[in-house]
Amino acid sequence: MPDDAVVLEAAGHEIAITHPHKVFFAERGETKLDLARFYVSIAGPLLAAIGGRPVLLQRFPNGAGQPSFFQKRAPESRPEWLQTAVVSTPNGTTSDALVVADLAHVLWAVNLACLGFHVWPTRAADLDHADELRIDLDPTPGVTFAMVREAAVEVRTLFGELGVLAMPKTTGNRGIHVYVRLQPRWTSYEVRAAAVAVARELERRRPDLITAAWWKEERGTRVFVDFNQNAPHKTIFGAWCVRARAGAQVSTPFGWEELGTIAPDELTMATVPARVAAHGDPWSPMDADPQSLEPVLDLHRRDQAAGLLDAPWPPVYPKMPGEPPRVAPSRARKP
Repeated sequence: MPDDAVVLEAAGHEIAITHPHKVFFAERGETKLDLARFYVSIAGPLLAAIGGRPVLLQRFPNGAGQPSFFQKRAPESRPEWLQTAVVSTPNGTTSDALVVADLAHVLWAVNLACLGFHVWPTRAADLDHADELRIDLDPTPGVTFAMVREAAVEVRTLFGELGVLAMPKTTGNRGIHVYVRLQPRWTSYEVRAAAVAVARELERRRPDLITAAWWKEERGTRVFVDFNQNAPHKTIFGAWCVRARAGAQVSTPFGWEELGTIAPDELTMATVPARVAAHGDPWSPMDADPQSLEPVLDLHRRDQAAGLLDAPWPPVYPKMPGEPPRVAPSRARKP
């Protein structure tokens, strides 16, 4: 162990943070040790959101803004107590992924220069059923955050009409994610089908603001609802995780009442712990009440009855039943 290592205790384990004073975030000079202590300070909400789930590690050996690499497999040289789960990628290969079993697992990954976590929508104990529906409001070029806020209002209204509890978080950058905590009864294929139906319904209601168009050439200056973030084996950046930005912005859950004032760039590693200490976890009502997907799947069934095909899948997936031709409209062969 290097002489400057700092040992933190978590979940009955001692985690050595090596090179603790290495600067990871340039704006205020936060270090690797600062990052580790940040996760200690928000451990409760963090583990409620991503605990028990496999994660994909993105490692930044020289900090935010520097080259990084993704690591699907937990390294072979690892503590005996470290928990992993065998997960699949879209092309069918498997990997032994880290499971966020407790805070010690988080700190172990931080010591490997993992800033935040890309999280599976399933829990390690039940990899066959997704227990999250994730609505990703993705700003296309030219879209302002005010437009993303307006799109989030439409998402809230739709789920309210369906009687489904959904909660927002910042992405840590320019978008908003809206989550539904599900009862673990549906596969990722069914959850994606529900997400496609949500995207299409939102586009019907606000075609001026929202698009479900998979092809970029069709989106215009509108908020894209990225339904394929719910495709099987797809990870998404986790709640309460720190982005690799100079300001150490955090993907932060918030209450709907804050939507009009939330400022993502101000939600950082330096400011979020005080929010949590003062107000607790805004997602706790959602975590306590897993929802049924059936009201959302009813939208999907309605679209099927109307003759709508599936939406396009990403290119790494095999061709799916009911999928339209996987080619951009401008390149499609004309009749």
